[in-house]
Amino acid sequence: MTTTGEDHAPARGGPWWWGRRRGAVLDVSLGVVSALECAAEGVPFARDAGIPLAAGVVFGALAGSVLVVRRRYPIAVVLVAIAVTPAQMGMLLSIVGLYTLAASELPRRIIGALAGMSLLGTLIVTFVRLGQDASQKELQFGGWFLPFASITMSLGATAPPLLLGLYVGQRRRLMESLRERADSLERELQLLAERAEERAQWARNEERTRIAREMHDVVAHRVSLMVVHAAALQAVARKDPEKAVKNAALVGDMGRQALTELREMLGVLRSGGEGARAERAAVPLAAVGVAAAVAASRAVDDGERSGEGPCLSELDELIGQSEAAGMVVDLSVEGEARSYAAAVESTAFRVVQEALTNVHKHAAGAKTYVRLAHRVSEIAMQVENEPPPAVSSEESGARLPSGGNGLVGMKERVAALGGVFVSGPTDAGGFRVSAVIPAS
Repeated sequence: MTTTGEDHAPARGGPWWWGRRRGAVLDVSLGVVSALECAAEGVPFARDAGIPLAAGVVFGALAGSVLVVRRRYPIAVVLVAIAVTPAQMGMLLSIVGLYTLAASELPRRIIGALAGMSLLGTLIVTFVRLGQDASQKELQFGGWFLPFASITMSLGATAPPLLLGLYVGQRRRLMESLRERADSLERELQLLAERAEERAQWARNEERTRIAREMHDVVAHRVSLMVVHAAALQAVARKDPEKAVKNAALVGDMGRQALTELREMLGVLRSGGEGARAERAAVPLAAVGVAAAVAASRAVDDGERSGEGPCLSELDELIGQSEAAGMVVDLSVEGEARSYAAAVESTAFRVVQEALTNVHKHAAGAKTYVRLAHRVSEIAMQVENEPPPAVSSEESGARLPSGGNGLVGMKERVAALGGVFVSGPTDAGGFRVSAVIPAS
């Protein structure tokens, strides 16, 4: 993983303003060397100025030692170097001071002004000094020599440290910018990883809810019919053996159909797991959780698109199974039947199936009306049952337990497709389930 800028930042272990101890050692060493140089150059300065040698030495040592504070006060160091230029001392002080000034974060106009002052001072002092030496030694040069030599020497003493300092400062700023960019990218990656984990958790929760809903839809209807037929079988086993055999065959058929649907769902989930493993090998690490969590959901959707999910053409068979269990069902279809998307047909089928299952559970024996309407841009369905008849003690044994999730699952399915779902009791004492789903 990319290291942060804090890991690259130097540990602040030096005294005062120094970030590192070696920086303090370097500046103190430069200050000592500069003080010794200026002290040595203070001897001829004292002789020329007519002051005591000790005063010249002390003045030079103090001026040269200013280099110790070059990192904290680069402007002061350059000004001191300019001030001692007429005394012909402080060459190291001037060079290091200009380099430190150019490498600092000061505005360019200040750096340019101080560099120009240093260049002008060095040019004047060099010109005067060369002229004095030529006069004393009675040397004859052309009129161009003194200006050329003065400009060359002043540029040689000023330009190299200035350009080097500008380069080092720019490079340092570039490195800091790249480091900040790396820190920003790492923070973004961490944020993306956190969001991916949140999405993965959300996808896992959604997938658990979807699997529970699918299992409920697949199992509840078949098992409900099996319980109804088993209760009827128990009631007629001794009175009508032929009818008992027929009911037993129906129970067996229902059980086999339930097992077949369960196998199909488990097969889809297994193929989704293999798809998730393939995706984990292909996607970035941050997206693995999301891919693995939604793979099963995608596989279920693929299974429905491939024709494995229920469709509206199976409604007649569904209603026939309810009628075989003793329910009176009236089916009416409005509009011209046509094919819809697999998700739409599957949802419409599951709504009718769950509504009929609820009638078996809560209103056994009640007459039920199933209405299906094919419209221009939507499909509507309604399942309504009359009040249930009086329940005898024998029939009470066929009552089925309810988990309270059927209506919630139907509403979730319809809402996921942008439809509207309404359910509730009727004025006559029955119950009505209505849903409208967009056709596309």
